[in-house]
Amino acid sequence: MIINSFTKQANNATNLLHDRKAIATKKRKRHEKNKSGFNFLLCFLRQFIFVAKDLLLFFRAMNRGTVVVKTIESEVLKNNKPNDPNERELYVYLPPDYEKDSTKHYPAVYVLTGFTGRGKMLLNDHAFTPTLAERMDKLIAENKIQPMIVAMPDCFTYYGGSQYTNSTATGRYEDYLIEEIVPRVDANFRTIADRDSRAVVGKSSGGYGALIHAMRHADTFGLAASHSGDCYFDYCYLPDFPKAFRAIKGDPKKFLEKFWGEEKKGKGDFDAFNIIGMSACYSPDENEPLGFSLPFDLQTGEIIREVFERWFEHDPIRLVEKHADALRSLKLLFIDAGTRDEWFLDIGAKVLINRLKQHNIAHIHEEFDDGHMNISYRFDRSFEEISNAVNRKS
Repeated sequence: MIINSFTKQANNATNLLHDRKAIATKKRKRHEKNKSGFNFLLCFLRQFIFVAKDLLLFFRAMNRGTVVVKTIESEVLKNNKPNDPNERELYVYLPPDYEKDSTKHYPAVYVLTGFTGRGKMLLNDHAFTPTLAERMDKLIAENKIQPMIVAMPDCFTYYGGSQYTNSTATGRYEDYLIEEIVPRVDANFRTIADRDSRAVVGKSSGGYGALIHAMRHADTFGLAASHSGDCYFDYCYLPDFPKAFRAIKGDPKKFLEKFWGEEKKGKGDFDAFNIIGMSACYSPDENEPLGFSLPFDLQTGEIIREVFERWFEHDPIRLVEKHADALRSLKLLFIDAGTRDEWFLDIGAKVLINRLKQHNIAHIHEEFDDGHMNISYRFDRSFEEISNAVNRKS
């Protein structure tokens, strides 16, 4: 009886062991099946991601504009006093659909760079900021703006810039833009060649250039946008006079030779270079060795009022009344500045806006919480306004 009971318990244990083994085998097979299915799904997802990436790159390429480089041999820049080259590169952005329809014409935007800048710099690669071409692609892809042609001229000089004006000390850069660049772009690309489909935009000195050309050449540019453009010279330039005086040390020629001769610039060098550059544009003087007069005495630093007064003749604040009719004719006048601008150009913009209001000149004025540097994101706003206002007829 005892043996039978033991045998029965042993059989039960054996059966239980077999059952557990069977259950474990089923679980293992089910796990292996699930694992196999998971691996298949994982493999499928990986392949899908690779294909999706390829498709994304393909569609991005399909929706990417083209940058064309033209070499321009300028007649008006020949024999300039600093002996700067008269052969210049012009970079032109063409929208993604430019080659798809040879009958379609586009509005054109001329983008002017700031002091020490040139058109090519707008295409510099940066980890956190898109190039102007990438910015245009994105804005067009998101339907925030219509496709447009963008021209990026080079108006750089030995003195750091031209302010996009004519000067005996630098050259005829105003004529270069109006008489040579615009006609060349219209002749070589399918622009809508009229002022209501042509805009001028710039930042800092480029913003100044946009304002000046809107005033003097409203027959060429029917739309203008100035981002932190130089204006109200009392505030934006005067504080740098003593800094420039100290850096120049009584000899602007020697300073310039040192500035160009050394890759690393000293403290205050750019303050001095900026004031020298503005002097070359605003107070040219063919009787001076360098072709311009500085607005302060080189020995004492005292401001030379008659020279500084010549600068004011170029201040947009002082030019509004003279060019009020031209400004009123614009389809768009967009002005902005950061409320922490280091050159107080937000204040200058307020003064300028007040002048515009006094003469019933339509405009858009915006402020934003930022300084003067690294504000290329503001091009999004000006291009949106240009796209809304420009003549779309092709």
